Amino acid sequence: MFTQLKTIDTAFRHIRLFSYLLILANAFTICVGIFKWCRLVEEKDQKIYILYNGKVLEAMASDRKSNLPVQLRDHIKTFHQYFFNLSPEDKAIKASVGKSLFLADLSAKKQYDNLVESGYYNNLISASISQEIEVDSTVLNIDVYPYAFTCYATERLVRASSTAVRKLVTRGQVRDLKVQTDDNPHGFLIQSWEILENRDVVKTDGNGSLQ
Repeated sequence: MFTQLKTIDTAFRHIRLFSYLLILANAFTICVGIFKWCRLVEEKDQKIYILYNGKVLEAMASDRKSNLPVQLRDHIKTFHQYFFNLSPEDKAIKASVGKSLFLADLSAKKQYDNLVESGYYNNLISASISQEIEVDSTVLNIDVYPYAFTCYATERLVRASSTAVRKLVTRGQVRDLKVQTDDNPHGFLIQSWEILENRDVVKTDGNGSLQ
């Protein structure tokens, strides 16, 4: 009888041990399954599908911080292009500068008002001068927030009889608005913006000869 009880007790211990191992195995399997599912969802969220020329293309989303300098430079470049690429027509000037003001604070509006008061835009219109800008480089400091920048660019003022080339240097800071809109797709705002230098460096006549 005691032998039977001992055998039953041993069998019960084995069954209990087996049950514990089975529970642990099931718990491990569930945890692995949840982990795999989370990874799958994360990878899926990083995929972007772009419709281009009637074709669906797959792209990968990246973390905002991983390409922050690229986004900042593009925001700064876009702002300067809107502000300085001008046609000799009042509505076109207001439309272009108006787009730039969505990307900057009142410091840009102040610069615009100063140019209006000085008659700068009226001179462009009356002399039929087209103004074009090419951003050469942008120096950024992303170690300190808001992000300070200095922008170096080349301006060309084109008229029928001559072309003037100017050196343009501006500086300011960029703040992250955390919100992206159609008018401000990067969600940044330029602040404390000022024009440090805007001077003629080359002037040519209509035939391209230096004057």
